[in-house]
Amino acid sequence: MKKIAVLTSGGDSPGMNAAIRAVVRKAIYEGLEIYGVRRGYAGMINGDFVPMSLGSVADIVHRGGTILHTARSEEFKTPAGQEKAVVNLEKHRIEALVVIGGDGSFRGALALHQRGIKVVGIPGSIDNDIALTDYSIGFDTAVNTVVEALNKIRDTATSHERIFVIEVMGRNSGFIALTAGLAGGAESILIPEISFSLDGVCERLKRAHERGKIHSLILVAEGAGRGFEVGEAIQEKTGQETRVTVLGHIQRGGSPTALDRNLASQLGARAVDLLLGGESGLMVGMTAGKVSQYRLEEVIGRKKEIDRELYELALALSI
Repeated sequence: MKKIAVLTSGGDSPGMNAAIRAVVRKAIYEGLEIYGVRRGYAGMINGDFVPMSLGSVADIVHRGGTILHTARSEEFKTPAGQEKAVVNLEKHRIEALVVIGGDGSFRGALALHQRGIKVVGIPGSIDNDIALTDYSIGFDTAVNTVVEALNKIRDTATSHERIFVIEVMGRNSGFIALTAGLAGGAESILIPEISFSLDGVCERLKRAHERGKIHSLILVAEGAGRGFEVGEAIQEKTGQETRVTVLGHIQRGGSPTALDRNLASQLGARAVDLLLGGESGLMVGMTAGKVSQYRLEEVIGRKKEIDRELYELALALSI
């Protein structure tokens, strides 16, 4: 093997640059030529390849986003689009590919694997909803971003004696809301995986108010309900002044935490090792503190279960 490439696809997440850096430098260390594919699978179809060097990934380990950019490609979902991508890879004599992204990115990686291209995937998603790996790149940073916001919102909630509803990302996944809510001491955490009653939430708020609690924070994953609708319902049912904050895409940005940088570095290096060993059709992840690998077929479309014990703990500690 002489030439490999790396791309980022789907939603960006803090730590993707650290993963790119690890792939590039590990490849060069092993004597390989390495290319970056800009704008994900769309760039592969359009032939947007750029040679990578040690200098091209200097001073990016601390940067959020992705220097290779990312884009979604409807064309790549078609056999014709995939064929264009394969032709471009062969044109550049690229023998293997590292794909950094989530479930949709891995579906594309599997399609290339089935067409004879050696591929290894690295999980990058702030939602942490990728099966079999304990953590995906960007999750820890997103959680810390939310916790920092909760700390600041609590100050003004206390000053004005208000209820605050904070909507966080998580269309199908409550991992950010649950992990940040526990760390930030939220009174209630609403996530799509576990059914809840707004009446029950309001009863807890009323009891807390009666015993002298002057403020409360309610964390809502976007897949469990819209923040403004939840806020209006709570104010109507409790009679307490309620404000709403939607954190939105601020959760995607920022300098990655040490955990995300180290995770990205370990997974990036292992991906190159697997390709050099002739492996393909795999995802590398972190399980019980160890770097591990799984078949892409095992990962794609598989639902990652929420930790119900963690949810019960958050509920118990918020009485």
